[in-house]
Formats: sequence, structure tokens, C-alpha cells
Amino acid sequence: MTPDELLTTTRSVRKRLDLTRPVPMELVRECLEIALQAPTGGNAQGWHWVVVTDPERRKAIGDYYGRATRAYLASKSSAGALFQDDPERAEVQRRVSDSAAHLGEHMGDVPVLVIPCIEAPRLPEGNQAGLWGSLLPAAWSYMLAARARGLGTAWTSLHLVYETEIAELLGIPSEVRQGALIPTAYYTGEAFKPARRQPLDDVLHLDGW
Repeated sequence: MTPDELLTTTRSVRKRLDLTRPVPMELVRECLEIALQAPTGGNAQGWHWVVVTDPERRKAIGDYYGRATRAYLASKSSAGALFQDDPERAEVQRRVSDSAAHLGEHMGDVPVLVIPCIEAPRLPEGNQAGLWGSLLPAAWSYMLAARARGLGTAWTSLHLVYETEIAELLGIPSEVRQGALIPTAYYTGEAFKPARRQPLDDVLHLDGW
């Protein structure tokens, strides 16, 4: 794939994750080595990566994630509740909600769960962009590297409702914060293509708002 193809076809894979095919740890390590090349503020590199393959721990995380997903889907802020006044976009949102529900039921079955974390003894007051900006580019690089190797991923964060419980489960120190939960598996199907987005001119502001 060209860089443009990779960047425009890395989709959130929820329904098409292969839950039966093991993912070699060597492949996950390759993706993480690439992730470590991402920039961080002050070159601090305060990230950590918790990779969970143990079936019992995956199931426990999946239970927390499923509980959080059900609460999210019942809320007014869920994907399926958005853009109800636009029939075309509402249908897209319904499919997103559908796939989120599917992943909520099967997160614990995904062969590899990756939790990118960052050292943060205290969360900054006010704007936290500097903190998370030192982790999220690396997490996205991991997902791009996975896509290039035939692995599907999805950016999720609903587990953070139970961040403390999952930290206890995995022995994550209190000064380390979780940024996401990235299910990783081989995917089924090949129909990845650029998604429909808002026109650029609707969101582009030149020299001011």
C-alpha cells in the first residue's frame, strides 16, 4: 500500500475481527516498535504498552467493556442517537452503533488487547492536550502498522469508565493512566476503502474561523 492508501483505508474494525486466529506476539512487537517512533512532548517518551493475551484477563476486561458499552448505547450521546434529522447520515450512525454493540459483546474474545498508557502522576488541570498528545500519535501509528500487516484494530475508550478496576486487574501503577483499549486481530474480508466524510470546505478555516 502507498502511504495515502494506508491512511485512508485504516478503518475501525469491530465486526470483522477474526476471534479464532491467534496473533503472533512478534507481529504485535513489530507494530509497537513502529509506534515508538512517534513524537512526544519534550521527547519524554513516558508511554507504556500493556498487551493482554491471557484468556481470563481478556474476559475480565471484556466484561467491564461490555458493561460500559451497554450504558453508552442506552445514552443520548451514543453513535446511533446522533444525526437523527439526516436520514442518510442516521443510517451510517445506526451501522456504527450496531458494530459497537457487537464489539461490546466480544471484546473479551479478541486475541490481543493493547492498552496504551502514559506516566501522569497528576492529570493536568484544564487543557490536557499536551499530555495525551504525547501518547495518541503513537497509538495511531500502532494501528497503521497493524493495518499494513493484515491486522484489524479499533480505537475504543469505553473501558475507561472502569479504569481503576482494570488497573488493579493488570497491576498498572496509580501514576500511569490508560489512554485507549485497542483490540487487535486478523480481519475477515478485504473491502476497506475511504469513508464518506464531511466536505473539506465545510470544516476548513483559512487565517481565522
